[in-house]
Amino acid sequence: MNGGDRPYTQKDMKRVQRALENQEKEEEEILQVEERTRTVNREIRLAAVFFTLMFLATMGYFCWYLVAKSEKTVDSSYNARLDTFSERVVRGEIRGKNGEVLARTVEDAEGNETREYPYSNLFAHVVGYSDAGTTGLEASANSYLLATHLNLLDQVSNEVEEIKNPGDSVVTTLDPDLQQLAYDALGDYNGACVILEPDTGKILAMVSKPDFNPNTISSDWESLISEDNTGANLLNRASQGLYPPGSTFKLLTTLEYIRENPTNWQDYRYECEGSMSYGDAVMSCYEGHVHGGLDLRLSLANSCNTSFATVGQTLDLDSFHALCESFLFNKELPLPEGMEYRQSSFVLDGTSGLAERVQTSIGQGRTMISPLHNAMITAAIANGGLLMSPYLIERVESADGKVVKQFMPESSGRLLSVPEAETLTNFMVAVVNEGTSPSLRSDSYQVAGKTGSAEFNSNKEDSHAWFVGFAPAENPEIVVSIIYENGGTGGSVATKGAKKIFEGYFSR
Repeated sequence: MNGGDRPYTQKDMKRVQRALENQEKEEEEILQVEERTRTVNREIRLAAVFFTLMFLATMGYFCWYLVAKSEKTVDSSYNARLDTFSERVVRGEIRGKNGEVLARTVEDAEGNETREYPYSNLFAHVVGYSDAGTTGLEASANSYLLATHLNLLDQVSNEVEEIKNPGDSVVTTLDPDLQQLAYDALGDYNGACVILEPDTGKILAMVSKPDFNPNTISSDWESLISEDNTGANLLNRASQGLYPPGSTFKLLTTLEYIRENPTNWQDYRYECEGSMSYGDAVMSCYEGHVHGGLDLRLSLANSCNTSFATVGQTLDLDSFHALCESFLFNKELPLPEGMEYRQSSFVLDGTSGLAERVQTSIGQGRTMISPLHNAMITAAIANGGLLMSPYLIERVESADGKVVKQFMPESSGRLLSVPEAETLTNFMVAVVNEGTSPSLRSDSYQVAGKTGSAEFNSNKEDSHAWFVGFAPAENPEIVVSIIYENGGTGGSVATKGAKKIFEGYFSR
């Protein structure tokens, strides 16, 4: 011992040991608390991230809904807010491309509003009606027609005076002169006609017959929907009618053959004898006509059934099916929001039998297409292979003439290459200059076209008459797709109608 210090006893050693143990426990507890704190903080951070992502997703959906879906909801006939809008806003006008009034709201001395259609039946299906529900542009443009972008001072003044504000007007791509040409071209036949501008997709005319008068839709409603009325007057045959394409489909059969034989399709040769046998059946050309020696171009120009039946037997059916789907068979069409239409159908594939292969190759079988879709395919050929999305609204204007919204052409993608489009155009020119449509020849313009007869029952004499084509062939301005129900074989009725449209257009 030094300095009087007492020696460490065993008891002292135990106290030191307990102190060290307590210190270790405290340190361990501190570590546990820190770990629990880190765990809680991590859970809080995860929860914060989760709720932040949920908030962002909700805001994203809300923004998407405002941009993509709100107009459709507003336009819905089930939306009770429409009544509120119509109580405060006078429904706007629907106008033609040059400002012609196609639909407007008129008010009598008592303040009662009536929707008026100055052209009566002429635009019945495409413009539609707003009594007994809404259809056509009256439905798809509903949110524009019931909105107002009049200047704010005038709006406030009208509100104070309890006067309705005028709704915005919709200026369409529709040309009343062309609409009248198409309407007259159909004459007394049931059917449809679509006229497009191929390099923009503008729908210049859309006619369907039989039609109705939208001015009297309420009083005529019961007779229009009666079981005794078999005409389906309310159906827009241009976009909702499905028909066998007949020989107009040979354009796609031709394209498939060219794609499968890229280096030697020019060497195709066929000797037409007017008919041919396949399996237990016989295929005949129109009226048994013997076309003689043909290459691929003259096969299309003369619409030789037996040549195309022979071509069809050589094709890879799965490849053919893929080509047709690339041309939007069995697919949604790139059409304006709210336009009612039915999908075209193509069912031929690698499992199909000989009869269906042969019939499909000439545009019969189970293939179905609408006049609008046929116009779109033709427009893609006319536009060098590029399909422009069809549209009907050029712009929306306020009552004081301010442009509220401008619509621009949009591409739907390339359906065929420029060389392929040029080849098919040359073949379609041969249809007019050397083949089945000599009545369409003109010194003023060159038509490229294709006729078609679409059989729809076992009686070969019962056929719809088709024509699709465009002009001028070298610099296309308009595309015409027209069908005459029960128009007969040979396409003469359809070419006469198309001629009236082309002559009327180029003589303006």
